[in-house]
Amino acid sequence: MKTTITLLAAAALMAMSAAARADTMMSAQWTAKACEQWNKTPGLTNELADKWVKNDGGKGFKVIHLYRSECGEASKTELRITAKDGKAVCSYGGKVETAALDTSIDYVMHASTEKWGEMGRGEYGPMRAMMFGRLAFDGPKLEAMSVMGPFENFLLLVGKVEGDAAACPQ
Repeated sequence: MKTTITLLAAAALMAMSAAARADTMMSAQWTAKACEQWNKTPGLTNELADKWVKNDGGKGFKVIHLYRSECGEASKTELRITAKDGKAVCSYGGKVETAALDTSIDYVMHASTEKWGEMGRGEYGPMRAMMFGRLAFDGPKLEAMSVMGPFENFLLLVGKVEGDAAACPQ
């Protein structure tokens, strides 16, 4: 009996320790992990490699700013996507470095923590998210509509990166 209690206590401590290690959802650290996950997702790296990533305004990359609505615009983070070796690769994920966006090529996306979670679990895709106002974004809407499959992979990426949503990023 004592061994069982000790094992249960150890398992509980390990679970709490893992939760404590989770980065705050959409913090700079979380976004760096999202960047790594992007590069492991062929539905993003391959399917956006053609026209989408090349629409960069001549700067050599596209930018996506993300945030949780209740945390406010000041909590934005940045993903930078670059054309490299015939793929659309994430070359940077972290704090905002590209402050001035060109919304004819770059994106700003935000949703409530709850809605990010629903989209990340695949409960609905980008079309429904945008039509019902669950995902707000600025950017080239026609371009986004032309890449709905990869866009769905992007939303699912949010569910693949462990994150603690109890607090807003600092």
